[in-house]
Amino acid sequence: MTAELSPQNASMDIPNHVAIIMDGNGRWAKARGLPRISGHKEGAVAVKLAIESAIKYGVRYLTLFSFSSENWSRPVEEVNDLMGLLRRYLIEEIEELHKNNVRLRVIGERGDLSPDIVDLIETSEKQTSKNTTLDLVIALSYGSRRELTNAVKILVGQSNLGELNVDEIDENMIGRYLDTSGIPDPDLLIRTSGEKRISNFLLWQLAYAELIFIDRLWPDFNESDFIEAISEFNRRERRFGTIL
Repeated sequence: MTAELSPQNASMDIPNHVAIIMDGNGRWAKARGLPRISGHKEGAVAVKLAIESAIKYGVRYLTLFSFSSENWSRPVEEVNDLMGLLRRYLIEEIEELHKNNVRLRVIGERGDLSPDIVDLIETSEKQTSKNTTLDLVIALSYGSRRELTNAVKILVGQSNLGELNVDEIDENMIGRYLDTSGIPDPDLLIRTSGEKRISNFLLWQLAYAELIFIDRLWPDFNESDFIEAISEFNRRERRFGTIL
Protein backbone atom coordinates (compact mmCIF):
# COMPACT_ATOMS: atom_id res chain seq x y z
CA MET A 1 0.00 0.00 0.00
CA THR A 2 1.36 3.41 -0.96
CA ALA A 3 2.23 5.56 2.03
CA GLU A 4 0.25 8.68 2.63
CA LEU A 5 2.24 11.82 3.04
CA SER A 6 1.08 15.22 4.14
CA PRO A 7 3.01 18.45 3.59
CA GLN A 8 2.43 19.07 7.27
CA ASN A 9 3.50 15.58 8.35
CA ALA A 10 6.17 16.40 10.92
CA SER A 11 7.14 12.73 11.32
CA MET A 12 8.43 12.55 7.75
CA ASP A 13 11.95 13.65 6.90
CA ILE A 14 11.58 15.46 3.58
CA PRO A 15 14.78 15.37 1.51
CA ASN A 16 16.12 18.83 0.85
CA HIS A 17 17.33 17.88 -2.62
CA VAL A 18 15.85 15.21 -4.88
CA ALA A 19 17.55 14.25 -8.14
CA ILE A 20 15.78 12.19 -10.80
CA ILE A 21 17.08 10.26 -13.80
CA MET A 22 14.00 10.35 -16.02
CA ASP A 23 14.35 7.08 -17.92
CA GLY A 24 11.95 5.12 -20.12
CA ASN A 25 10.34 7.57 -22.54
CA GLY A 26 11.38 5.57 -25.59
CA ARG A 27 10.28 2.22 -24.15
CA TRP A 28 6.95 3.75 -23.12
CA ALA A 29 6.32 4.82 -26.72
CA LYS A 30 7.55 1.54 -28.22
CA ALA A 31 5.23 -0.49 -26.00
CA ARG A 32 2.31 1.48 -27.46
CA GLY A 33 3.46 1.37 -31.08
CA LEU A 34 4.12 5.12 -31.04
CA PRO A 35 7.08 7.18 -32.25
CA ARG A 36 9.69 7.97 -29.62
CA ILE A 37 8.72 11.64 -29.61
CA SER A 38 5.34 10.64 -28.16
CA GLY A 39 7.14 9.20 -25.15
CA HIS A 40 9.15 12.38 -24.73
CA LYS A 41 5.97 14.48 -24.87
CA GLU A 42 4.37 12.34 -22.17
CA GLY A 43 7.59 12.58 -20.22
CA ALA A 44 7.21 16.38 -20.24
CA VAL A 45 3.83 15.93 -18.54
CA ALA A 46 5.52 13.80 -15.86
CA VAL A 47 8.04 16.61 -15.35
CA LYS A 48 5.21 18.97 -14.44
CA LEU A 49 3.83 16.42 -11.97
CA ALA A 50 7.25 15.97 -10.37
CA ILE A 51 7.63 19.73 -9.95
CA GLU A 52 4.17 20.00 -8.43
CA SER A 53 4.92 17.14 -6.05
CA ALA A 54 8.24 18.67 -5.00
CA ILE A 55 6.51 21.95 -4.19
CA LYS A 56 3.62 20.23 -2.40
CA TYR A 57 5.86 18.21 -0.09
CA GLY A 58 8.44 20.86 0.63
CA VAL A 59 11.44 19.66 -1.38
CA ARG A 60 13.75 22.64 -1.80
CA TYR A 61 15.86 21.48 -4.76
CA LEU A 62 14.81 19.23 -7.65
CA THR A 63 17.39 18.22 -10.25
CA LEU A 64 16.20 16.49 -13.42
CA PHE A 65 18.53 14.70 -15.84
CA SER A 66 16.99 15.93 -19.07
CA PHE A 67 19.61 15.37 -21.77
CA SER A 68 23.07 13.89 -21.34
CA SER A 69 26.23 14.68 -23.23
CA GLU A 70 25.99 11.15 -24.63
CA ASN A 71 22.46 11.76 -25.94
CA TRP A 72 23.89 13.81 -28.83
CA SER A 73 24.77 10.48 -30.46
CA ARG A 74 21.09 9.59 -30.88
CA PRO A 75 19.48 9.87 -34.33
CA VAL A 76 19.40 13.47 -35.58
CA GLU A 77 15.62 13.42 -35.92
CA GLU A 78 15.16 12.46 -32.28
CA VAL A 79 17.66 15.06 -31.08
CA ASN A 80 15.87 17.75 -33.11
CA ASP A 81 12.54 16.67 -31.64
CA LEU A 82 13.96 16.89 -28.12
CA MET A 83 15.38 20.35 -28.76
CA GLY A 84 11.99 21.41 -30.10
CA LEU A 85 10.32 20.20 -26.90
CA LEU A 86 12.90 22.11 -24.88
CA ARG A 87 12.20 25.33 -26.79
CA ARG A 88 8.47 24.88 -26.26
CA TYR A 89 8.95 24.23 -22.56
CA LEU A 90 11.09 27.35 -22.07
CA ILE A 91 8.56 29.47 -23.95
CA GLU A 92 5.30 28.05 -22.59
CA GLU A 93 6.08 26.91 -19.05
CA ILE A 94 8.35 29.61 -17.65
CA GLU A 95 5.46 31.87 -16.61
CA GLU A 96 3.90 28.99 -14.67
CA LEU A 97 7.20 28.30 -12.94
CA HIS A 98 7.59 31.97 -12.10
CA LYS A 99 4.04 32.18 -10.75
CA ASN A 100 4.79 29.23 -8.47
CA ASN A 101 7.95 30.91 -7.16
CA VAL A 102 10.23 28.34 -8.85
CA ARG A 103 13.78 29.28 -9.75
CA LEU A 104 15.10 27.66 -12.94
CA ARG A 105 18.77 26.76 -13.13
CA VAL A 106 20.41 24.87 -16.01
CA ILE A 107 23.65 22.92 -15.70
CA GLY A 108 25.68 21.37 -18.50
CA GLU A 109 27.54 22.47 -21.60
CA ARG A 110 25.63 25.38 -23.11
CA GLY A 111 28.14 25.60 -25.93
CA ASP A 112 26.61 22.43 -27.35
CA LEU A 113 23.19 24.11 -27.68
CA SER A 114 21.87 26.39 -30.39
CA PRO A 115 22.11 30.13 -29.65
CA ASP A 116 18.33 30.62 -29.48
CA ILE A 117 18.01 27.92 -26.80
CA VAL A 118 20.86 29.48 -24.82
CA ASP A 119 19.07 32.85 -25.03
CA LEU A 120 15.84 31.28 -23.77
CA ILE A 121 17.69 29.62 -20.88
CA GLU A 122 19.42 32.83 -19.87
CA THR A 123 16.17 34.81 -20.06
CA SER A 124 14.32 32.20 -17.99
CA GLU A 125 17.06 32.02 -15.37
CA LYS A 126 17.13 35.79 -15.03
CA GLN A 127 13.34 36.04 -14.79
CA THR A 128 13.13 33.46 -12.00
CA SER A 129 16.41 34.21 -10.21
CA LYS A 130 14.82 35.60 -7.04
CA ASN A 131 12.24 32.83 -6.58
CA THR A 132 12.60 30.82 -3.39
CA THR A 133 10.02 28.00 -3.14
CA LEU A 134 11.89 25.48 -5.31
CA ASP A 135 15.13 25.49 -7.26
CA LEU A 136 14.49 23.46 -10.41
CA VAL A 137 17.84 22.35 -11.79
CA ILE A 138 17.79 20.97 -15.33
CA ALA A 139 20.83 18.95 -16.39
CA LEU A 140 21.08 19.60 -20.12
CA SER A 141 23.91 18.41 -22.36
CA TYR A 142 25.39 17.32 -19.05
CA GLY A 143 27.98 14.68 -18.26
CA SER A 144 29.54 14.37 -14.82
CA ARG A 145 32.95 13.19 -16.05
CA ARG A 146 33.22 16.23 -18.30
CA GLU A 147 32.09 18.45 -15.43
CA LEU A 148 34.84 17.02 -13.20
CA THR A 149 37.40 17.30 -15.99
CA ASN A 150 36.55 20.98 -16.47
CA ALA A 151 36.97 21.61 -12.73
CA VAL A 152 40.39 19.92 -12.76
CA LYS A 153 41.49 22.03 -15.74
CA ILE A 154 40.55 25.23 -13.93
CA LEU A 155 42.46 24.24 -10.80
CA VAL A 156 45.51 23.10 -12.77
CA GLY A 157 45.46 26.38 -14.70
CA GLN A 158 45.38 28.39 -11.50
CA SER A 159 48.23 26.33 -10.09
CA ASN A 160 50.33 26.81 -13.23
CA LEU A 161 49.84 30.58 -12.97
CA GLY A 162 50.96 30.55 -9.35
CA GLU A 163 47.51 31.61 -8.17
CA LEU A 164 46.91 28.41 -6.23
CA ASN A 165 49.02 26.07 -4.13
CA VAL A 166 48.17 22.43 -4.78
CA ASP A 167 48.04 21.81 -1.04
CA GLU A 168 45.15 24.27 -0.81
CA ILE A 169 42.89 22.09 -2.95
CA ASP A 170 40.24 20.30 -0.92
CA GLU A 171 36.75 18.90 -1.49
CA ASN A 172 35.06 22.25 -0.90
CA MET A 173 37.27 23.97 -3.46
CA ILE A 174 36.55 21.30 -6.08
CA GLY A 175 32.83 21.69 -5.38
CA ARG A 176 33.03 25.40 -6.12
CA TYR A 177 34.12 24.65 -9.69
CA LEU A 178 31.40 22.13 -10.47
CA ASP A 179 28.25 23.05 -12.38
CA THR A 180 26.30 22.65 -9.14
CA SER A 181 28.32 25.21 -7.19
CA GLY A 182 26.08 26.73 -4.51
CA ILE A 183 23.57 23.87 -4.70
CA PRO A 184 23.56 21.31 -1.85
CA ASP A 185 24.27 17.71 -2.76
CA PRO A 186 21.22 15.49 -3.42
CA ASP A 187 19.82 13.55 -0.49
CA LEU A 188 17.80 11.24 -2.71
CA LEU A 189 18.26 9.95 -6.26
CA ILE A 190 15.31 8.36 -8.07
CA ARG A 191 15.76 6.49 -11.34
CA THR A 192 12.76 5.22 -13.26
CA SER A 193 12.35 2.33 -15.75
CA GLY A 194 13.99 -0.38 -13.66
CA GLU A 195 17.56 0.39 -14.70
CA LYS A 196 20.03 0.39 -11.81
CA ARG A 197 22.90 2.64 -12.76
CA ILE A 198 23.85 6.31 -12.43
CA SER A 199 24.78 6.93 -16.08
CA ASN A 200 27.39 9.66 -15.61
CA PHE A 201 25.02 11.81 -13.53
CA LEU A 202 26.28 13.86 -10.56
CA LEU A 203 29.05 11.37 -9.76
CA TRP A 204 30.68 13.65 -7.20
CA GLN A 205 27.47 15.04 -5.74
CA LEU A 206 25.75 11.68 -5.17
CA ALA A 207 28.44 10.40 -2.81
CA TYR A 208 26.03 10.04 0.13
CA ALA A 209 22.65 10.15 -1.58
CA GLU A 210 20.10 7.41 -1.04
CA LEU A 211 19.48 5.64 -4.37
CA ILE A 212 16.01 4.41 -5.23
CA PHE A 213 15.26 2.55 -8.46
CA ILE A 214 11.66 2.04 -9.54
CA ASP A 215 10.28 -0.05 -12.39
CA ARG A 216 7.76 2.48 -13.66
CA LEU A 217 8.64 4.18 -16.96
CA TRP A 218 9.09 7.93 -16.67
CA PRO A 219 5.90 9.00 -18.55
CA ASP A 220 3.89 7.02 -15.96
CA PHE A 221 5.67 8.55 -12.96
CA ASN A 222 3.14 10.22 -10.66
CA GLU A 223 2.63 11.72 -7.23
CA SER A 224 2.20 8.29 -5.63
CA ASP A 225 5.63 7.27 -6.90
CA PHE A 226 7.09 10.47 -5.50
CA ILE A 227 5.48 9.81 -2.12
CA GLU A 228 6.66 6.20 -2.05
CA ALA A 229 10.24 7.28 -2.81
CA ILE A 230 10.18 9.74 0.09
CA SER A 231 8.70 7.05 2.34
CA GLU A 232 11.51 4.67 1.34
CA PHE A 233 14.00 7.48 1.99
CA ASN A 234 12.61 7.68 5.53
CA ARG A 235 13.13 3.95 6.02
CA ARG A 236 16.85 4.28 5.32
CA GLU A 237 19.51 4.93 7.98
CA ARG A 238 21.83 7.66 6.73
CA ARG A 239 25.13 7.21 8.56
CA PHE A 240 27.48 9.12 6.25
CA GLY A 241 30.26 6.64 7.05
CA THR A 242 29.82 6.85 10.81
CA ILE A 243 28.18 4.58 13.40
CA LEU A 244 24.87 5.74 14.84
